[in-house]
Amino acid sequence: MSDRSTTVEALKQLVAQFVAERDWQLFHTPKNLSMALAIEAAELMEHFQWLTPEQAAAIPQDPAKLAAVGEELADVVCYAVAMANRLGLDLSETVQAKMLKNIAKYPAAEFRGKWGAGDEGGK
Repeated sequence: MSDRSTTVEALKQLVAQFVAERDWQLFHTPKNLSMALAIEAAELMEHFQWLTPEQAAAIPQDPAKLAAVGEELADVVCYAVAMANRLGLDLSETVQAKMLKNIAKYPAAEFRGKWGAGDEGGK
C-alpha cells in the first residue's frame, strides 16, 4: 500500500475490518474516538516537545525518530478514519468542503506567508 495507489475507501475498510475482527464497535462511540484521537495527537506532539524548529525539521533525517513519529501519526489517522466510519462521513467530501471554506476564509493573496489575522509574516 502507498499513498499513490491506496484510496481513502481502502483505508476506511482496513480500519473497519480491524475494529470488526475485535468486536470493538461497542467501544467506538464518537466520544471515545474523539478522546482517543486527542490522546494520540498529544503522543505525536511529545516527539516535538522541547525541540527547536531546526531540530524538528531534521526528524526526517533520523530513521528511528521518523518511524516513531510515523507510528503516532498513523494512530491519529486511524482514529480519524474510525470516527468517519462511525459517523458515516465521506472523508473526501468532508475535506473538500472544508478546504473550500478555508479558501474563502484565507484568500491566498491576503494570507500568503502569514499564519492568520494580525500576523505580519514575521515582518
